[in-house]
Amino acid sequence: MTQDHEQHWKDLAIAAQGGDKTSYVRLLKEIAPYIRKIVLAGLANPDGADDITQEVLISIHKSLGTYSGERAFKPWLHAIIHYRKTDYLRQHYARRGNASVPVETQIDLADSVTSPEVLLEYKNVEDEISRLPEKQQTVFRLMKIEGFTAQEVAEKTGMSVSAVKVSAHRTLEKLKEKMG
Repeated sequence: MTQDHEQHWKDLAIAAQGGDKTSYVRLLKEIAPYIRKIVLAGLANPDGADDITQEVLISIHKSLGTYSGERAFKPWLHAIIHYRKTDYLRQHYARRGNASVPVETQIDLADSVTSPEVLLEYKNVEDEISRLPEKQQTVFRLMKIEGFTAQEVAEKTGMSVSAVKVSAHRTLEKLKEKMG
């Protein structure tokens, strides 16, 4: 975004605060694609981008009166994007059942994970992974074990995002086949 764009949005925000409805509508129309682009860049699954964008626009509507024309517009906008995205992801993970687990349950789970059968199964999977070519191991470990996104793995390995996704998928299928 150029400095002119920054100043333009700032001018629109100030005019909208003064009651200029045309500036208000123009501001929201102009920043919506920018917001969506920022939101998409940080999501592993783009399905929520439109929802988050709408939440950001609603927050801007509600809090435009708090914007100070003496400050840059973009940092104010980015703060709203950050908070709405964080709220959305919190709710998303809560809906998926990623709730906190009582300590007693964690202890029971830890006991079951350290049983000889589970440890043997884990060792077999680790052995199979270690037999893979080095780059395939790296991609699989980063994505499926350490939880990095395809974009992050692509940046770390120098591969394209699509190549990372294909590699991880094929490795998973190969392991499923070998492990039965």
